[in-house]
Amino acid sequence: MFAKVKPQVFIDSLTLELSSPGENAVKAVLIDEKGSVCRSLESEVTSHCSLTWNGLNDLPYGVYTLELQQGNDEMKMRIIKRI
Repeated sequence: MFAKVKPQVFIDSLTLELSSPGENAVKAVLIDEKGSVCRSLESEVTSHCSLTWNGLNDLPYGVYTLELQQGNDEMKMRIIKRI
């Protein structure tokens, strides 16, 4: 696991804590319960161990799947948008 999301319940932003910044770009895709891509993000992370994904306040409340990719590493996690 190359990243953690703190916390896994979000309102308007997500913070990704990376275990190996600077190796490759981080690609993130947020998918709703119907399987539709709601947002995507690609960022170079050079010196910081965390990345904040802002601008998620207009998404509807519910359960999402966060797919992360960094180089050859991939992971998926379930996250929840609340009030």
